Amino acid sequence: MGSALFALGHYAPERRVTNAEIEARLGVEPGWTLKRTGIAERRFAAPDEALSDLAVKAGEMALAQGGIDRGSIGLVALATSTPDHLLPPTGPLVAHRLGLKGAGAIDMAGACGGFLYALTLADGFVRQQRAPALVIAANILSRRLNLDDPVSAVLFGDAAGAALLVPSEREAGVRGVQLASDGSAYDLIQIPAGGSRRPFAEGLEAGATLMRIRDGRAVFTRAVKMMADASRTALARAGLAIEEIDYFIPHQANARIIGAVQRALGVPDEKLLVSFADYANSSAATIPLTLSLAAERAQFKPGARLLLAAAGAGLTGGAVVMEV
Repeated sequence: MGSALFALGHYAPERRVTNAEIEARLGVEPGWTLKRTGIAERRFAAPDEALSDLAVKAGEMALAQGGIDRGSIGLVALATSTPDHLLPPTGPLVAHRLGLKGAGAIDMAGACGGFLYALTLADGFVRQQRAPALVIAANILSRRLNLDDPVSAVLFGDAAGAALLVPSEREAGVRGVQLASDGSAYDLIQIPAGGSRRPFAEGLEAGATLMRIRDGRAVFTRAVKMMADASRTALARAGLAIEEIDYFIPHQANARIIGAVQRALGVPDEKLLVSFADYANSSAATIPLTLSLAAERAQFKPGARLLLAAAGAGLTGGAVVMEV
């Protein structure tokens, strides 16, 4: 009795923001961003788009592809760091707009690792309750960027991805998991103000509500180690070697981090799936976005084995071995 990855969906806003646009603002030479990150462009949400709008469009694509009775879905897990509001959670609104009247819905704020946590929760729910679950990861990071900061302005974009899991008679779904965290690096990536530690108040400078990367080198080192270590543990728990994996889908942080993890694990190029060059880093959304884009080109065959890995703010992340 397992769960099956039944359908995928994604959505990226229409507005394409090229490197040239950001580089002109930063006053850096043309080509600096591509050489440094491997990113060519990213998508920014329109002024009238909210996080729920992106999530609904990705979820709608997955549901349309799956074609199952929407009343049968038991859970919506929304992984996001940029909800419509701090309160209430956005998940119930997304479920409502998708017509999922019988589903529970929850937000999961796991930063770049959020999709893996939501996927693990959903897989367990499907196995135990024998009811489908919809996992959506979405972020509008463009509204949390300081576009005058060369460290972070070039890295991030907006997108959403969705995965529909259904009960299966095959022993498919999640086969090995290692979820990880490292609170000693809690402040390496953060939005300083807006929470209970430093709430909104009169006179609060706008910059305090934007993302900051305190030490890019430390982020790189710790993220690579977390993703590689978690991947090895998840593979061991699944009883698989890296050679038995069909596709490796890492969090799409940037070319340097992905390349370092790929080399550490010994993954050949033909098994690596990426999307960062065209969509940049949309935090939790990058893995389901990349999966859905790949499925549009060629559907994953039943039995295909996927290795997913991520690390981000918190630090939080991990790895999941999944059989389609």
